[in-house]
Amino acid sequence: MTETVSSTGTARGRRKGGLKIEQTFSTPGVHPYDELTWERRDVVQTNWKTGATVFEQRGVEYPTTWSVNASTIVTTKYFRGAVGTDAREWSLKQLVDRVVTTYTAAGREHGYFASEKDAEVFEHELTWLLVHQYFSFNSPVWFNVGTPSPQQVSACFILSVDDSMDSILNWYKEEGFIFKGGSGAGLNLSRIRSSKELLSSGGTASGPVSFMRGADASAGTIKSGGATRRAAKMVVLDVDHPDIVEFVETKMKEEDKIRALRDAGFDMDLGGADITSVQYQNANNSVRVSDEFMRAVEDGTTFGLRARDTGEVIESVDARELFTKISEAAWACADPGLQYDDTINDWHTNPETGRITASNPCSEYMSLDNSSCNLASLNLLKFLKDDDTFDAPLFAKAVELIITAMDISICFADFPTEPIGETTRNYRQLGIGYANLGALLMAMGLGYDSDGGRAMAATITSLMTGQSYKRSAELAAVVGPYAGYARNADAHKRVMRKHQAANDVVRTLGVHDAGVHKLATKVWDDVQKLGEKNGFRNAQASVLAPTGTIGFMMDCDTTGIEPDFSLVKFKKLVGGGSMQIVNQTIPRALKKMGYQTESIEAIVEFIAENGHVIDAPGLKTEHYEVFDTAMGARALKPMGHVRMMAACQPFLSGAISKTVNLPESATVEEIEDVYLQSWKLGLKATAIYRDNCKVGQPLSDGKSESSKKDQGLSTATVAPEVVEKVVEVHKPFRKRLPKSRASRTTSFTVGGAEGYMTSGAHDDGELGEVFLKLGKQGSTLAGVMDAFSIAVSIGLQYGVPLETYVSKFTNLRFEPSGLTDDPDIRMSQSLMDYVFRRLALDYLSFEDRSMLGIYSAEERQRHLETGSYEPLEETGGSGELLAETTVGVVEAKATQPTGRDHDDRGDDLETKDTHGAEARQVPAQVTKQEARTSAELLEKITGTAVDSPLCMTCGTKMRPAGSCYVCEGCGSTSGCS
Repeated sequence: MTETVSSTGTARGRRKGGLKIEQTFSTPGVHPYDELTWERRDVVQTNWKTGATVFEQRGVEYPTTWSVNASTIVTTKYFRGAVGTDAREWSLKQLVDRVVTTYTAAGREHGYFASEKDAEVFEHELTWLLVHQYFSFNSPVWFNVGTPSPQQVSACFILSVDDSMDSILNWYKEEGFIFKGGSGAGLNLSRIRSSKELLSSGGTASGPVSFMRGADASAGTIKSGGATRRAAKMVVLDVDHPDIVEFVETKMKEEDKIRALRDAGFDMDLGGADITSVQYQNANNSVRVSDEFMRAVEDGTTFGLRARDTGEVIESVDARELFTKISEAAWACADPGLQYDDTINDWHTNPETGRITASNPCSEYMSLDNSSCNLASLNLLKFLKDDDTFDAPLFAKAVELIITAMDISICFADFPTEPIGETTRNYRQLGIGYANLGALLMAMGLGYDSDGGRAMAATITSLMTGQSYKRSAELAAVVGPYAGYARNADAHKRVMRKHQAANDVVRTLGVHDAGVHKLATKVWDDVQKLGEKNGFRNAQASVLAPTGTIGFMMDCDTTGIEPDFSLVKFKKLVGGGSMQIVNQTIPRALKKMGYQTESIEAIVEFIAENGHVIDAPGLKTEHYEVFDTAMGARALKPMGHVRMMAACQPFLSGAISKTVNLPESATVEEIEDVYLQSWKLGLKATAIYRDNCKVGQPLSDGKSESSKKDQGLSTATVAPEVVEKVVEVHKPFRKRLPKSRASRTTSFTVGGAEGYMTSGAHDDGELGEVFLKLGKQGSTLAGVMDAFSIAVSIGLQYGVPLETYVSKFTNLRFEPSGLTDDPDIRMSQSLMDYVFRRLALDYLSFEDRSMLGIYSAEERQRHLETGSYEPLEETGGSGELLAETTVGVVEAKATQPTGRDHDDRGDDLETKDTHGAEARQVPAQVTKQEARTSAELLEKITGTAVDSPLCMTCGTKMRPAGSCYVCEGCGSTSGCS
């Protein structure tokens, strides 16, 4: 894509010229904005609990290709200026220009470009990638770059603390400044003397755990003081620290305190009035374990805990007992996680400068103390071609352009402390990564926990990091290697050879991953040659971050390295509210695997109703694994997550932000196995979460037995709320059909079974009777159908809406089922399913049918051609009905059913996505008060609780993203963006 050319310019830092930028994505002579259609939207957000408007900005400008959710998140989170003033940004163009022009100007000033033309091409290429949602910078870039605020571009920070009161108090201060800016930090407390060692004055030291209390209170105060998001922090302690047991048990003991206080009547919900009395809740805790310790665990031998000042062993412990204590604590409260020290430092490019002792709060950035990293993530699904193959060359070109921009940002960036700024400028750590891996694998027909899925993920990750270091070596030829490179050159090149060797042992399984691997192999060859010649511009290049908020900005289905959370989710709609849709990757995956249109429709409808693929009509069991998700009936096994991380870890400079989720029934032994296998497979860090292990974490509903028990409730003693009602009784009225009425007779075949349906209507066209002829006269089947017809006809005449019958009887599944001879209904799950779909098409209006997701063949064809089911005259020919204009509280569009049995599977009905998505099932019981996000929707479908916190901003239930949580309602995260 680029080449280095000679230049005699004198720009600061220039060595041998600048980069020649090839125009790959944007069109020569056309500004990227002019290639898109733009529209104005209104963004209004309300708090679902109070109904109060928390944000409102009308007339914001976005491309029509951007979803309502993406425009909502970007408007509320990233637009700068006071709302309601002329200073407020109102267009995505302004936001992107603010960032991109700053990057381009800094690139010009610091000698990155060979000519002014190359600077202009760089600007257009970067703009094109951003507005087409191919990638996004991390949140601090959008918050700060191009504004009067300090130009902070990093989201990840690592601090350091020494064994002195000055250093400890400085730790509190530095952490506070970082939290104030909405970012997070991590550090290792192992230099602080233990409570078993003496002070120089003769007294006994307090130990690191005691100082954690002060830092935790500080983080909690800043969190409640209105930061951009909750304070996120990581606290690490080495496994050989004498206070390791106290550290391991801190949060577990606090969980016991929460239970006791809750049972005594105190408000211990997250955000409750009394929760602040609980300590250590604002940090993730991790134990830094060594290979020596892990081998002692395997061998069942003792392990020495060492004094901080002298290094001598002051206590020996049974390694297995300590390992079990760690696992028991993780089982009880999800902390601590493990970080594998020797593995981390074996891949360290700068060991001559210092060891890696800690990580950022989400565990993906691991580098020197007092350093930072700016992140950017690519949307992998954008590189999937129409033939469902991954466009590796295009991906590589995007990576090198983005890495160039990320390195430029360090030239103008501001930092919260001078030590952090100095280290970052000297080592220039970057963290390029990706999102949508789960969606990409599904679209390609690859299971997340399969050899094919892991091979594809590994080759893509290898190509990304290899291309990043190749560009880093090219940048070193232009603007010089990082300042600490000469001191660490041998070590850095050794790590590059390790990456290349890991790439060589990847075993591809198909032509698609083989093509990616072939390009990655060539790129790593180039890395060795260019690195030997030029050195490298960056000490680190890649991580896999949670991609919470920026994942929404890119309209990603899945975050970071994660699989899909669930097969059903919410989509925001025109005019506020939301609807349930089935993951749009599913039809593409089914088509890729050879399924025909009729089968795809039937499978998608089944998924919409059930939330999983088990027993989906026509779906082969060997294809089930493609649709495995993080939650639900076919949730991935814990080791499936671990094996995917292990496949990608050798190709990352840093680590992976990801939590291994385990079911509530998981044992301590299973957690021990996850931690042990993670070490053996070469991971740098592992965190686990067992469902419902945190009692202080509120659930949006407590339907599961465990959650009710944990709240001090018994399912046998929970009494329903008694509501006194005054019921006004009306006598039913029957609207009889006229003696002579219009009727329609339809012959049909379902799965080879023939039948006839005669329907009669009132003078106004409203359906009033149905007669079904199936089987021979006098047969049991014929008699049952006669009785059924009479019952339905009387119900219709007494005012039962046809929509109710359709919602009840469509999707009933029994034999005969299969193909029909009706061009509008090619596949039917039963005779009842066919009959009531046909009646809907014959007697219901387009609007009513679209709410039920029932369309004619003509309407489905129009959707394929225009993206809309609606006739052109109904859209005004301009698509204004498709324009997503107003965003409000998440709300399912479902009609209120009447007279239904509680155990009736007919409680489901369908609805339509006004933006052209396929019709999907919506559980009718999912109301505004009950479900607002995909996490809560999944709870409704599965009947089990999704153990996630509520959003501190808007109160809706969050869902996991890496080792953090992200809110689908407003985009807030509990950690890194």
